Amino acid sequence: MAEIKVPELAESITEGTIAQWLKQPGDTVEKGEFIVELETDKVNVEVISEEAGVIQELLFAEGDTVEVGQVIAVVEEGSASGSVTKSPVQADPAEADAPVKNVEQPTSQQVTPKPKEEETSSTDRTIASPAARKLAREKGIDLTAVSTVDPLGRVRVQDVESHSSAPKQTGSVPIASTPKAVPVEDDRIKREKMSRRRQTIAKRLLEVKQSTAMLTTFNEIDMTNVMALRSRKKDKFFDDHDVRLGFMSFFTKAVTSALKKYPYVNAELDGDEVLLKQFYDIGIAVSTEEGLVVPIVRDTDRKNFAEIEANIGQLAKKARDKKLQISDMTGGSFTITNGGVFGSLMSTPILNGTQVGILGMHTIQKRPVAIGDEVQIRPMMYVALSYDHRVIDGKDSVGFLKTVKELIENPEDLLLES
Repeated sequence: MAEIKVPELAESITEGTIAQWLKQPGDTVEKGEFIVELETDKVNVEVISEEAGVIQELLFAEGDTVEVGQVIAVVEEGSASGSVTKSPVQADPAEADAPVKNVEQPTSQQVTPKPKEEETSSTDRTIASPAARKLAREKGIDLTAVSTVDPLGRVRVQDVESHSSAPKQTGSVPIASTPKAVPVEDDRIKREKMSRRRQTIAKRLLEVKQSTAMLTTFNEIDMTNVMALRSRKKDKFFDDHDVRLGFMSFFTKAVTSALKKYPYVNAELDGDEVLLKQFYDIGIAVSTEEGLVVPIVRDTDRKNFAEIEANIGQLAKKARDKKLQISDMTGGSFTITNGGVFGSLMSTPILNGTQVGILGMHTIQKRPVAIGDEVQIRPMMYVALSYDHRVIDGKDSVGFLKTVKELIENPEDLLLES
């Protein structure tokens, strides 16, 4: 018998949430094969089995929080034949994901059934399949109140659905005699538990707001020249480098140049000391289904446009595929976030962790602009720099943003620098 434990995840991560069981009781598992996906504060981690055998028991349901070192599943070592036989109770496809206790029968020897107290002694919980627990959480249903016809008392998805659709019991007390109205959830309200990553994002954003003297300054950029340059060069750029030329590489290079000119924007506050970073690792915010993540493009001062575009594309794909590693998102010195891809005209981005600056890009919109003594229609973008006023003064913040503006409006200067 082998125990599957939550492995060491990262230096600062001590727990995770079971996102998805990849194996179920009775399934054969090979040594090194993934059996469960854990969601942590930063990335998703797949846990492997150290032994070949058959899954005997899943000790936690999807959505449960587990700690590093905690046993989450049990594997019977050896081959599936002669080890475990699935009971007909599991033949129903609707129940294929249910962890069954004392239903699977040994084929070669007789085993005394576990006492009922042992079945729930570890958590003292109602026996239910992971899918049933998940559905009950979504509907806000107490599993102990759900009736089941299963001979072992196990709650299944069908039981939760039947309980949800059953008429509510009003009791014998008239409504008029109720001293206080009690809010009752109905079909117009859907209760949804926040994912661990969303909880972490919320917690950290709140911490940043409460622990920094954050201010935001704005400017606007005439995108005419950079759009024209991109239009002229994009086909050849793609032919030469097999990667598309976007605006993010221009902004990344412009930010890098501005950070060299204003080093306190590329800093971090540590107690009463300012850590001036002598490297340029730029975080690029990427939106995923589970929330915003910020993978990092390393050494942007040493990379050309093609290398930056390739890095951004690779990191964005890893983020969407949930393949980002902790190392992909730690150690950044500055962050760029582009709300413009969603149509945002203007916003005040919140600082990323211990960094003291973040640049917000926004949608490009044609607006009338005074050019000399004439009014022309130009493609304009509002940009915002949020910064920690404890480290950065107004002069540096305005100068930094002005430098980014000038470099984007004169993109040939960026090309010469690269």
